[in-house]
Amino acid sequence: MTKTYKATGINLKTQPLGESDKIVTILTQEFGLIRAVATGARKQNSSLGGKMGMFVINELLISPGKNLNIIIEAETIKNYPGLSRNLGKLAASQYLAEIVLCQSLSEQPQIELYDLFNKHIQRIAYIPRTEIKAVVACLVQGVFQLLNLAGLKPQVEFCCLTQRFLTPDWKNPHWQVGFSIPSGGIICLEAWKNLQQQIEQGKWEHRKMNGKTKKNVTNTQSLASDPSDKTVFYQQELPVVSYLLNGKELFMLQHLSEIEIIQIDAADYSGWLAVEQVLRQYIQYHLEQPIHSATLIDSYFATNHDAIV
Repeated sequence: MTKTYKATGINLKTQPLGESDKIVTILTQEFGLIRAVATGARKQNSSLGGKMGMFVINELLISPGKNLNIIIEAETIKNYPGLSRNLGKLAASQYLAEIVLCQSLSEQPQIELYDLFNKHIQRIAYIPRTEIKAVVACLVQGVFQLLNLAGLKPQVEFCCLTQRFLTPDWKNPHWQVGFSIPSGGIICLEAWKNLQQQIEQGKWEHRKMNGKTKKNVTNTQSLASDPSDKTVFYQQELPVVSYLLNGKELFMLQHLSEIEIIQIDAADYSGWLAVEQVLRQYIQYHLEQPIHSATLIDSYFATNHDAIV
């Protein structure tokens, strides 16, 4: 863009520049992610000062610069002061912002992402102080729906091994399901154990047949050490089970695509924390970088666990 342009956007990240300026990273509806300089924003009497805070939504007039755009005018449409008044809410909002920064694009409309992000931080901001434990549930749903929008949603309904629909067995208090981060979703533990046994049995039979131990390989690679040995051992790879989830935690995962968060109570709090850990590791695996704000979630909710529940 070579001409001054208008955009509506929410501030996702700020950093100081020089003695009095700020660089602001903004998610806009019209042009996606932009980085712009707010000149003098750190001065006490600056007209841009409060408008360049985190999670403030502005209508902006922007001038393209050589390296960075320059914010000429800003008119605040909405802000979320409730986020900065509670560390748990702020950490959850920053957590979602980190994901958005990784998946948003520049120089093209990002309306769906903009609307989804605003929806979830608004929900977090409006949680009453008496229900602060709900922050984790809302964070988890926000993470899941951002993954869905990016085409990275984990498989939480069908077993990655058998493709069969899985539901919790409420009659069995010890029932569990596996979650494999590399495989991308849930795994029936019975099917996983059966496959493990088949693989071990196949290895044993192969060794017995050949009278010696040979290195196992997967898929269609031949184990023959020379052209005269025609024996081929086929092995299906055994997926890594990264986490074990109980019925309640699977139920939570399976309802995260809904518009409204499922009903929670104090007894579910530990379940939401467990689901957040699973999704955190899953998204870090796909983004190939850590979610730095997640450490604040750990410290705040672990420290305040007794008071919250």
